[in-house]
Order: sequence, then C-alpha cells, then structure tokens
Amino acid sequence: MNVRTGHVGLNVSDLDRSRDFYRRVFGFDVVRESDEEGRRYAFLGRDGELVLTLWQQSEGTFPTRLPGLHHLSFQVPGIEDVRRAEAVIREIGATLHHDGIVPHGEGRASGGVFFEDPDGIRLEIFAPDGAGDRPAPTPAAPTCGFF
Repeated sequence: MNVRTGHVGLNVSDLDRSRDFYRRVFGFDVVRESDEEGRRYAFLGRDGELVLTLWQQSEGTFPTRLPGLHHLSFQVPGIEDVRRAEAVIREIGATLHHDGIVPHGEGRASGGVFFEDPDGIRLEIFAPDGAGDRPAPTPAAPTCGFF
C-alpha cells in the first residue's frame, strides 16, 4: 500500500482566532468555511490543495500529558522560509520553544522553529538544510521532542 498524509484536522476552541493564526503564519488560503452555529469549521490550503481543517469543537488548551498528537510538522523549501515564519510567530506573540531556529539535533543541517498555536498545539516549521550553524537545544535528544 502506498500512503501519504492527506490533510490534518484539528479541534480548536476559537475558529476565528485559529483561522487567522494559521493564515498568517503559514500563508494558507480559506478553501471553505462554515459559520453555522454548532457547525463552525474552516478548510485551509494552498494552490487548491487542502492542508488543514479546523473544527470549533473544543474548549481549553491542548493537553500534552495525554496520549494523542505530539506535534505537527510542516516542511518548507529553505531556511529563508523558516526565518519568515519565525518573524511572524514573534510578531504575533505565539509561544516559541528553543528561542528561534535550531537544528533537529547536534550536527544536523535540517532544522526549524518549534512553537504553539493559540490552543497550545505544538507545531514545527522546518527546512532540510541551513540550520546546522546553530547548536542543538538538547544535544542528546531530537529537538522535535520538545524536551
């Protein structure tokens, strides 16, 4: 069987806030959305491809201590794309882990930024090359472990 990830669906507590966050940080377009009370959602994508669906079906913040999603990772072509995303993340005041762009591990060229969305869902934007000139935040563990 040949499989690949289709789109990712996230429960959010405030659709407007989350939609605006993901559009701003990732540059997604709204493909489809509903403002019907009790059935609010937004489909986000780029170039006609659905990437992320947001469903206003939750309250509170994401509980990292429970089984489930660890983090959501997005690959971009180059480190300049990561720098642009980092600037937006800092500008909007999102929680940023590791204080900026870091490699995936000691001696690795790949790396990116690790941060949280408005509901506390952990996110990563990385490039396959260009982060190797920085030290890894946790030399003995993968950076995407959010240790």
